[in-house]
Amino acid sequence: MQVDAVVLDIDGVVVDESDSYRRAVVETVARVHGDTIEKEATQLFKDAGGFNNDWDVTYAVALFVLARREGMDLDVEAFTDRIAARRAEREETGGADGLDAAEAVVDEALSASASERARADWDPEHLREVFQQLYLGDDLYADIEDGEPNPDLDAPGFIHDEPILLESETLDLLGDYPLGVVTGRPRDEADIAQRRAGLSVPEDRRFTMDDWDEGKPHPHALTTLAERFDADSVVFVGDTLDDVKTAHNAEEADPTRDYFGVGVLTGGLTGEEGRRKYEEVDADAVLDSVNDLPDLLE
Repeated sequence: MQVDAVVLDIDGVVVDESDSYRRAVVETVARVHGDTIEKEATQLFKDAGGFNNDWDVTYAVALFVLARREGMDLDVEAFTDRIAARRAEREETGGADGLDAAEAVVDEALSASASERARADWDPEHLREVFQQLYLGDDLYADIEDGEPNPDLDAPGFIHDEPILLESETLDLLGDYPLGVVTGRPRDEADIAQRRAGLSVPEDRRFTMDDWDEGKPHPHALTTLAERFDADSVVFVGDTLDDVKTAHNAEEADPTRDYFGVGVLTGGLTGEEGRRKYEEVDADAVLDSVNDLPDLLE
């Protein structure tokens, strides 16, 4: 694979967030609503697509739990399958947001009164506050969120437990390429991950949640970086199906350049099952980890 520039996702590529973000999702819902799903089941929401950040996953999981209490007869797999189907219907009109699709599925599965009762207990803002404190820990929460942490949560911060996936040797080998980042993380949390990984990407070469409204798999961030790099070909390495679709969408939006979508098996998609799912969405390559990327580019 010959490319002029390399763009990386952060979660599942640069750092392993499986015991941080995803743990924060399930524990937030458990603490707020007294019930939750298995941590592994959060991947079903990611596979359904349209969940560009884990706050939205948290909101959707909470809505699922509340809807089940009101009699919704769908398990997590069936619920996320319907989200994926709803997104596919809306993609032609551009309305492919995962959380919107989750709300529509609940409205279809419940009576109007049951749906209203479920939503009465659904408070995304409160869920976000709990999530942020569990994920960041008390000190970072006070600094980044500029608020007083809830002393009852007593959160040391899952962010501190994230192993680094991107090896320094790999970073050195990628030094010949312009390097960019496209991530669903908020800017401050992306900064923390970059510093821990020794990754120094200037602001004009990265897109975080705070830098664009659409989110992946919308191609805007990737095509904008390609223009800034003045690159004829770009590889985007991610850990979700939406990451691969982002590259495909970029090629449709910008046919004057070549865009390659590469999936890694160090995020939510792992093993042969993960490889199969990447192949189903026509990933240009599937790697065991980002550290195999230099060999692919040679």
